[in-house]
Amino acid sequence: MTPQTVYALSSAPGRAGVAVIRLSGPQAADALEALTGGKLPEPRVAALRRLRDETGALLDEGMVLWFPAPHSFTGEDVAELQVHGGRAVLGAIFAALAKLPGLRLAEPGEFSRRAFEHGKLDLTAAEGLGDLINAETEAQRKQALRQMQGALGQLYEGWRNQLVRALAHLEADIDFPDEDLPAGVAAEVKPQIARLREEIAAHLNDRQRGERLRDGLMVAIVGAPNVGKSSLLNALAKREAAIVSEIPGTTRDVIEVHLDLGGYPVVLADTAGLRESADAIESEGVARALKRAESADLKIVVLDATKKSVPKDTEALIDQDAIVVANKADAANISAGWEINGRAVLPVSVRANTGMNALLDMLEKEVVERIGLTGSATLTRARHREALVDCIAALDRFLRGSERHNTSAELAAEDIRLAARALGRITGRIDVEDLLDVIFRDFCIGK
Repeated sequence: MTPQTVYALSSAPGRAGVAVIRLSGPQAADALEALTGGKLPEPRVAALRRLRDETGALLDEGMVLWFPAPHSFTGEDVAELQVHGGRAVLGAIFAALAKLPGLRLAEPGEFSRRAFEHGKLDLTAAEGLGDLINAETEAQRKQALRQMQGALGQLYEGWRNQLVRALAHLEADIDFPDEDLPAGVAAEVKPQIARLREEIAAHLNDRQRGERLRDGLMVAIVGAPNVGKSSLLNALAKREAAIVSEIPGTTRDVIEVHLDLGGYPVVLADTAGLRESADAIESEGVARALKRAESADLKIVVLDATKKSVPKDTEALIDQDAIVVANKADAANISAGWEINGRAVLPVSVRANTGMNALLDMLEKEVVERIGLTGSATLTRARHREALVDCIAALDRFLRGSERHNTSAELAAEDIRLAARALGRITGRIDVEDLLDVIFRDFCIGK
């Protein structure tokens, strides 16, 4: 069945100086000629054209580009219209396109899906494109661009190719037992698989850096009431995001702000003060604070420098994932080298703006340690991790069977085949039809 030609707005919706409309499919050339009333421009060369509807009425004047298949984003014939971004202009052009034969409005993510179907993108590159569109910090941009350019897909395809070669050796021993094959061909597979298994395991053991970088590192500000948690949140956010009051228990729910810290995304959460309370609403706020502290990647535990003791429920939260600060240090005499549970206490004063630069430096160091970019490609989604876990499980079965020497050659080959299929699911080589709609709808809307 001949695919339909689709069109959609590829730039951001709303009024703008320039908007981009993309067409992709076998009727793209006819549609472009119908709108411009002339021959196609030279491939990949912008040309100024007047756009008219079927009656000859002038719609707009803009730049048009022509990308003949297969040298286009989707791998199909593609036309792009760079027109004025007013709503009336776009409405008139879309109305004219809707009247042309063989054209329909593209579904969300359909351009990227067609690019995948024509071999222009694998699934990891398509996901990288979606991440690039949604990137808000420099580190997110770099990670998404690296993935879109194929770093992750090439890594997984390289591993899959190694498994396919190993599988060929195993099946050669099964299918041609009487042939004059080199001795020990199958035996040579085991050390290769063992090395590959360790390489994949090391890739998995990344503390979820890629996923955290995509979503933002979760940082919870915790402590007793009136130690200055909300003031600290406002100071770090550089705006009045939380209500500050001398009344204990003012903050009763989790308040989030998103920060760009040294190019890395951070989700900073202010929480209710930790204390026992007869107020049902405040008690619920304390429960939510403890839950957020437990799930956070990092905690900022705030103490009151003017108090001589640290509440037990606050001290219980000070561990290796905590930055400890003593607020109101301008009104207290803090001894040097103060530590709690092996964590150094940083004196600060939000009101006097002292110690804040040191806190930011410490916070940025912790963030980079947890989600900083590395020289290698990092997995960025739970579905990648799930497939890699399945791959390792299959390789472990193969290696255990090799050690027992009583596993049939057919079962051993099947384990390698399952491991290769697990890697193929990540890039879209196999078993992905049920994932395609979700991936392209959620990550590449309008692209």
